[in-house]
Amino acid sequence: MKLINDDCLKVLPTLPDQSVNLIVTSPPYNMRTRITKGKYTTRETSKHFSKKYENFCDALSIDDYYHFHKNVIDEMLRISQVIFYNIQIVTGNKEAMFKIIGYFNKSIKDIIIWDKGHGQPAMHSGVLNKATELIFMFESNAKAGRCFNTYNFDRGKLSDIWRISRERSKIKGHGAVFPLALAEKAINSFSKENDVVLDPFMGSGTTGVACKNLNREFIGIEKDDKYFDIADKRINNKL
Repeated sequence: MKLINDDCLKVLPTLPDQSVNLIVTSPPYNMRTRITKGKYTTRETSKHFSKKYENFCDALSIDDYYHFHKNVIDEMLRISQVIFYNIQIVTGNKEAMFKIIGYFNKSIKDIIIWDKGHGQPAMHSGVLNKATELIFMFESNAKAGRCFNTYNFDRGKLSDIWRISRERSKIKGHGAVFPLALAEKAINSFSKENDVVLDPFMGSGTTGVACKNLNREFIGIEKDDKYFDIADKRINNKL
């Protein structure tokens, strides 16, 4: 297990080409960039609004969000064979994510729907509740078609809809924990024992815990000192 407390865009360029077998990650969703009078604003200040990140504004401009994640995905494709990239389409990232889909159209092998069972009520009228999230499956040097070069599941055994309920966070100080079962399913389906798995947005360390449970090597990167400490304690059984 190798845990790195730094910005992923500083660390990823230092990793060798194709040095990991799988990336499993869920980046910030840009939840606090909103619309006011038909234009994007830099920050939502409503008391009822999502405040998952205490030390990160989660409110980039659409252009900044697009360029940041384009650069991250470029690096991930250089480093890894397969990338599991979990995102929810929200107001603050919708335009950027649709541009990313177009730019990386040849590298996106497929999309998995994470069905969480129910959606939280939308923040405004006229907006759909989100009961699902998207998992973009990228593959480096992808060939035409939908067949992965690297996988660990039999024909007809893995659906493109994963029905896994949200977990209430038991991790004090982190409000954006995705289910351990989700990380374990991705790792089991696209890697083998002793493979190297990377999470460049480690957060509370769920991917690392899954790797430990499934006998994979793990590299985790997290820029936030508080979340890094939480992840370190979880992965090393200190919590």
